[in-house]
Amino acid sequence: MSQDFKGKIELDIRDSVPDWEPYLAPKAPAGAPNVVFVVWDDVGYGTMDCFGGPVHTPTMSRIADTGVRYANFHTTALCSPTRASLLTGRNATSNGMATIAEFSSGFPGISTRIPFENGFISEVLLEHGYNTYCVGKWHLTPGEETGMAAWKKRWPLGRGFERFYGFLGGESSGWYPDLIHDNHPTEPPATPEEGYHIAKDLSDKAIQFIRDAKVVEPDKPFFLYFSLDAAHAPHHVFQKWADKYTGVFDEGYEAIRDRILARQKELGLLPEDTVLSRINPRGEPAATGPDGQPWPMLDTVRPWESLSADEKRLFARMAEVFAGYVEYTDDQVGRLVDFLESSGELDNTIIVVVSDNGASGEGGPNGTFNEWRFFNGVPTPTELTLQHIDELGGPKSYNHYNTGWAWAFDTPFPYWKRWAGYEGGIADMCIVSWPATVPANEIPRSQYVHAVDVVPTIYDLIGITPPQTLGGFEQRALEGESFAASLTQLDAPAKRTQFYAMLGQRAIYEDGWLACTLHPPLSGWGTFDQDVWELYHIEVDRAQATNLAADEPERLEQLTARWFELAEQYNGLPLDDRTALEQTLAERPSGSPPRERYVYYPDCAPVPEQSAVLISGRSYTIAAGIHAASESTEGVIFAHGGLAGGHSLFVQDHRLTYAFNWVGTHVQTVTADRVLEPGAHVVTAEFVAEGRSEDPMMAGARGTLTLYVDADVVGSAPIVTQPGLFCAVGDGLCVGRDDASAVSPSYTAPFRFTGGSIDKVVVDVSGERYVDQEAEVRGWFLLD
Repeated sequence: MSQDFKGKIELDIRDSVPDWEPYLAPKAPAGAPNVVFVVWDDVGYGTMDCFGGPVHTPTMSRIADTGVRYANFHTTALCSPTRASLLTGRNATSNGMATIAEFSSGFPGISTRIPFENGFISEVLLEHGYNTYCVGKWHLTPGEETGMAAWKKRWPLGRGFERFYGFLGGESSGWYPDLIHDNHPTEPPATPEEGYHIAKDLSDKAIQFIRDAKVVEPDKPFFLYFSLDAAHAPHHVFQKWADKYTGVFDEGYEAIRDRILARQKELGLLPEDTVLSRINPRGEPAATGPDGQPWPMLDTVRPWESLSADEKRLFARMAEVFAGYVEYTDDQVGRLVDFLESSGELDNTIIVVVSDNGASGEGGPNGTFNEWRFFNGVPTPTELTLQHIDELGGPKSYNHYNTGWAWAFDTPFPYWKRWAGYEGGIADMCIVSWPATVPANEIPRSQYVHAVDVVPTIYDLIGITPPQTLGGFEQRALEGESFAASLTQLDAPAKRTQFYAMLGQRAIYEDGWLACTLHPPLSGWGTFDQDVWELYHIEVDRAQATNLAADEPERLEQLTARWFELAEQYNGLPLDDRTALEQTLAERPSGSPPRERYVYYPDCAPVPEQSAVLISGRSYTIAAGIHAASESTEGVIFAHGGLAGGHSLFVQDHRLTYAFNWVGTHVQTVTADRVLEPGAHVVTAEFVAEGRSEDPMMAGARGTLTLYVDADVVGSAPIVTQPGLFCAVGDGLCVGRDDASAVSPSYTAPFRFTGGSIDKVVVDVSGERYVDQEAEVRGWFLLD
């Protein structure tokens, strides 16, 4: 019991006096407000109309009109780090989250394991009598802990949330998401053909969770962490929403920035003398590193007038799809706000709206039909994407716009997501509304605030003292500062200091100044001792137009020393600028010992890629024991990956077939030369790696894929496997079905294996040729 029993105990219960207090669940004070975090993903500062942008977001404007906008709100330039700060009130590196959850390393600042000493706001509010719901993107569990056998203390239900509906990784298809309901996988309730989209699904569940509890205990407050899929790639949306923006972006990204900045000044978000950042401000792509390293082509912008007519048409369509995606999602959030209003909850609900970082530049200078080319280090030529222009945003795409739009949607700042020392990566929208208590005010707040400050602010507004212990763990002090006073006081003081370290970059804000290193993220440059430090008076120069390092050497030296001081305090070292492909393929603990033979069974939960067999760059054998009941037997035997890339062994048109979908654009198919006869069989796909591909546009291992039915060779052809993972934050591995909408576009049969049965599938990566030993292969399976 947490409290002493104050009743009276006698021999007879009739003579005794009960005391229920020690046994009751925590109860919030009467009138305690609800709390809703609406977290957008990759929405740049200049995207939405309520922040001067071209995208119509009436729901966000509605919230802003009843609350206060923050013009100087900051994040940590990447998804997982910001979300960790937003939910704990500690800095990203103190949370071990200086990178995305999938890029963990065995160091305190980049372990991607948030210490239990850093309690979540959900855990605290749960202990204060709140219901707690997490709906949407999570991205705070290490990739290697996302499988069904994983330890789930770092899943939402392990960190204070009573209900969860969404996806664990950093992104998910809007049409075919990999959903988790509480602690188990679940199928989407409909298909795209039936009108399904994840944005509506998430809004449905958020409303359902709140309604379910309110009908039982209507006065109990709730905390909803509503973490949207938009506007992270893939930019998936119904065509009619994208078509609403036809022609809006035809002038290009350079032209649209002037209008965005003018509107931002009208709204009072930026000083009148704010200027626009320059395109490619360091002279990229010609710029080089301290040892002559090339500037990453990914982080460059192609001037609009240098584009061909077809490229302008393509790039404009990419922006139209993105804008429609944002507006459609805003419309779905509006359904939640409507529900809160109709149920009488809206006035006493604190709503905090933020984006987790700036607009995303992961589409590179050309954009892409498949964002996972970026994580495989594969460029996207525009002629390839042009072939799919009419499919952008649809179920067959995994699209991402080009860096020119990231730069425009981050107006007026330089750069974009991943740039932790530049406002394009870290300056974001923020709106706070509490109609019952905080008067609406159209004057934006200019105080420098950060995601780490949101939790202390909520505690301040509700009247909660952070606990000293939580769940048996002594709690570390909050590192953020409350900005509650600024909700009602225009001249309330701002925070003094904020520390940044991410992907090889360093920055520090202090008293209106920002010092940062010019070190492109994920560049692989190394040589951090040669980094060039820059200095900006960010209080008056929001677009970082003037580097004052030469004019203020003493101030820069002081800030540099201060960065190292805080790096020690907040676990800011070591620095890690390895490329995306290097980080994707880095060895990490998987929870089970490495092995050469993996066994999978039908109808099991999908296996996340980071828990599944890794075939990149190596020989492998996929062997399955199946029983074909008749010639009508067909369907997926084994599928790993999805539309963004993957491979599958299946039966179609009575023939065993293997398809390798290379980064979503090259489908390499090997089909058996004979019909699969009814009966029990061992079917095998064997890939023998013979070296690296000589085609620079198809990096990966080249070799020969051979199909076997029992001991007979039934097909063979050369293929190239892709260099990295298929989609580490998306589609998993399945046996007997393909929940990702068919790994191979050439596969049109049902997604499940029908007209027969599968015993199990064995994937062997030892390099030995088991297919030559038919008796041993057959011994793997229990065949009739």
